[in-house]
Amino acid sequence: MRLRSRTGRRDTPRDQRVGAGANSVSAPVVIDPASPPPQWASSNEAWRTPAEAARVPTNGSRLRTKLALLGADFAILNIAFLVAYWLRYDLRLWPETAEFFDAPLSSYFTAQTVFVGLSLVMVLRLGLYRLKRTTQWLDEVGMIANAVTIAISVLVIIFFLLRPGVTSRAMLAYVWVGSIGLLSAFRLVLRWIISRRRRAGIGVSRILVIGAGHLGKMVMQQIAGRPGLGYDLAGFCDDVACAQGTNFGRFECLGPVRDLPGVIATHRIDEVVIALPSAEHATILSIVGLCERMGVEFRLVPETYDLTLGSLEVDHIAGIPLIGRRETTIRGINLVIKRVIDILVSSVALLVSAPVIALLAIAVKIDSTGPVFIPQVRVGMRGRTFRCFKVRSMHQDADRRLADLMKDNEAGGVIFKMRDDPRRTRVGRVLRKLSLDELPQFWSILTGEMSLVGPRPPFPHEVAQYEDWHKRRLSVTPGLTGLWQVSGRSDLPFDEMVMLDLYYIENWSLSLDVKIILRTIPTVISGRGAY
Repeated sequence: MRLRSRTGRRDTPRDQRVGAGANSVSAPVVIDPASPPPQWASSNEAWRTPAEAARVPTNGSRLRTKLALLGADFAILNIAFLVAYWLRYDLRLWPETAEFFDAPLSSYFTAQTVFVGLSLVMVLRLGLYRLKRTTQWLDEVGMIANAVTIAISVLVIIFFLLRPGVTSRAMLAYVWVGSIGLLSAFRLVLRWIISRRRRAGIGVSRILVIGAGHLGKMVMQQIAGRPGLGYDLAGFCDDVACAQGTNFGRFECLGPVRDLPGVIATHRIDEVVIALPSAEHATILSIVGLCERMGVEFRLVPETYDLTLGSLEVDHIAGIPLIGRRETTIRGINLVIKRVIDILVSSVALLVSAPVIALLAIAVKIDSTGPVFIPQVRVGMRGRTFRCFKVRSMHQDADRRLADLMKDNEAGGVIFKMRDDPRRTRVGRVLRKLSLDELPQFWSILTGEMSLVGPRPPFPHEVAQYEDWHKRRLSVTPGLTGLWQVSGRSDLPFDEMVMLDLYYIENWSLSLDVKIILRTIPTVISGRGAY
């Protein structure tokens, strides 16, 4: 069992504490497993079907995976050495310098054995075979480079001390570069394969969150924003939310905390994340004990007041950890770069889309009466309102008919979405499906009121209904596309849309913007979730 924690402030008012909404429990919740079946005592795989059990990693499968990776790395390192020899002595990329030019491959056998062995030892010591799900590929590349560099350095020292008959600096340089390149490329391909398998439900861990306060919501936000990690959030347990019948987006309250044994068994839970206030330590210890008895892994995330999980940074003074809020990365030079990209792309997009907009204008005028463009008041960064334009996709009486259609709202929350909206015109259905009605918003991007990527700008009446945690999505410039738009669009509940927006804000990078833009293209073409 692994126990993880984050230290946070403990002066939180009782009505703001996380877990169970404002889950004020005067007495610890007693979890009575009600004499669970014997198989619960050691492993939760006993209640799985054979097909489900096959999809969950076991200790044996993990060992086989590590041995397979070790064998693959062994082969790759030897291939890198052979390629280096081929480049040095067959292609002769390096100028001829000495009598060792035609050295046979067998003369490098000892050096090859030492290098491969040292590299594998360093790879093992650096933990490349026990990486966390959250480890980034570039971090993995850094570990590979570190391991190979140490192995090459030791080999150079051996050459210097023993002075073997064959020494080629070019050969060692090729081995160094080739090993890092091939191992890194292999890890990248492996990540792609693992991602595909996880999307198919293989190697996925089912997660249950305990608590639905601020911290519980933040945990669910982070999990929902990173599907590639291989976590399947089954839902959450919370006393107050269960009593009130409250769900959090598409994540359902599966029951009160006292029913945890049955929830774990019924929903095939692999891992429990405890997001309760520290004052409920007795309940937390009870949950930990239950997880140990049932063979379920657990994580403990102590309260952090109103700090979001992704916005914390740790500093040290004489070994004392100090936790503070990290500034959003969309500032300073990053903000300048993002703005320059917005100007360049929107300028080109307006020129390229001008003929398309002209054709759309003709189609709209032929199809129905009314203006081609409609102005809309939206809320931007820090709550400032601005006016943007869209190509009209609805009949002129759309606003008047909205009140009558609210009972058919399919989105939930503060926004209105309806697949077969009767207010939409014939041309409007095509415009909405392909998002062509939003082409004029490139002008708002050019003027700086919007950005290419960011949370979608809401209407003022939607913001008026926001909960406090929803308002954080207004801390950055709104965008034409965003993370939630490439993750399901209108098919997602509102709370999950906000969770994805907050994940974007807390984890912004230029590479993330590029990924979202590239994913937007097939999403728009397919029309998935557009209504």
